Amino acid sequence: MIGITSYGGYIPRLRLSRMKIVEHMAWYFPVIMAVAGGEKAVAHWDEDALTMAVAAAYDCLSGRERNALDGIYLASTTLPFADMLNSSILATAVNAGEKGLDCADMTGSLRAGTIAMRRALDAVASGTKENVLVVASDQRRTKMATMHEMFLGDGAAALQFGKEHVIARYLGGYSYTSCFADHYRGWDKAFDYAWEERWVRDEGFAKIIPEAISEFCDTMHMSPGDFDRIVYPCYFSGTHRSIAKALGVDSAHVQDNFHSLTGDTGTAHPLIMCAAALEAAQPGDRLLVAGFGQGCDVLAFEVTEEFAGFERSRGIARSLARKVELTNYLKYAKFRDLITADLGIRGEANPNTSLTDLWRKRKMITGLVGGKCRVCGTPQYATTSVCVNPECNAVDNFEEYRFADKEGKVLMYTGDLLAPSVDPPAVYGMVEFNGGGRIFLDFTDCTLEELSVGMPVTLSFRIKSRDRMRGFTRYFWKAVPQTQEGKGV
Repeated sequence: MIGITSYGGYIPRLRLSRMKIVEHMAWYFPVIMAVAGGEKAVAHWDEDALTMAVAAAYDCLSGRERNALDGIYLASTTLPFADMLNSSILATAVNAGEKGLDCADMTGSLRAGTIAMRRALDAVASGTKENVLVVASDQRRTKMATMHEMFLGDGAAALQFGKEHVIARYLGGYSYTSCFADHYRGWDKAFDYAWEERWVRDEGFAKIIPEAISEFCDTMHMSPGDFDRIVYPCYFSGTHRSIAKALGVDSAHVQDNFHSLTGDTGTAHPLIMCAAALEAAQPGDRLLVAGFGQGCDVLAFEVTEEFAGFERSRGIARSLARKVELTNYLKYAKFRDLITADLGIRGEANPNTSLTDLWRKRKMITGLVGGKCRVCGTPQYATTSVCVNPECNAVDNFEEYRFADKEGKVLMYTGDLLAPSVDPPAVYGMVEFNGGGRIFLDFTDCTLEELSVGMPVTLSFRIKSRDRMRGFTRYFWKAVPQTQEGKGV
């Protein structure tokens, strides 16, 4: 038996009401008032497709052995590096083993997420792979006062595939590929170019998705009505309902398209919807998942009895629940680099990143791996030759110790209005981990006023800075205080 063995997701904490966009930009393009309902998920300034992918991967791999992975496929149309294996950074961040690990970036279409799913399942079925992690993530930039700004959101999801402890058995798949261009982005462009909406709705979503699902069902000698939950992306709510009608299924069996909650999250969207469907599933339920983009992929699963004992992590529902409203549209615009603001003279420093140092210390920097004294059991970051425990002081006697998935508390902090920051003040301080160890870190996803000494924190892989001169993004881990959700920023 092959299929899904785990799942996880990540929706950014910040949400932007579409009405807030209308309030600021309808004077320029009044048509956006027609789609002003709901909100969309917005990545923080220090998040991108890679950081969200790491968050989703950690959610999926919670409590699981990372060294068992022999494949990691990262799907996105907004990867930070055009010529560097982004999935290798993801693999290092989640502390997967290097030897025998097959990593691949899949891009070029919003269907890349479901393409990666099919490749993973084919690899497991053929026996060439045993445990493959598929992560899909997107953070698409949009011009201000456009329909894309209203429709598109940010997010990531991860699915693990294998043969053991399968929670959703793979029934079969089907792919239909066509060179249908509803939108595109040239290699040298920052924004997508979209054709008119009627074309996208009527000739794209409304025809290609039901046709592919119907053809798949014919090959399987099944009907759409045989599935308890049908998942397909379509950010036009009316068209989303009409597809269900064309398939002859009750809308109650169709997964919500999350338009009012997150917006369309690109390559991640079918996987996010699939993870959400799994959260509400019961053993015996059948799920049909479709991805759209220059055609359509269709995959079918049946939830197994193993699912009853599956230990859920954060998932989509809890990720959606931890939202905070972004009330300042101009802050959103700055986070997206849609407006230019001066970081001050201190922000002009732009040192070159040492790629040799980054390689030699990749576990320490990207994976946040420190050491644990074999003599007294004291964890420390970074690892030095001598144990930091004054009652021990053992020399060169450490084992690797992962800090990235550990919880801790705020030991001390400060807000710095002089340090260059996209979201001032810069907030940083000392974090003490449960079980031992202290690290000096930046704080993110919080305001200075929300912080207090002793507040619990978790860690998140984030952008440290961007070297725009050389096109390099520096990543490190930051502390995320577990503040009260729902307060606007």
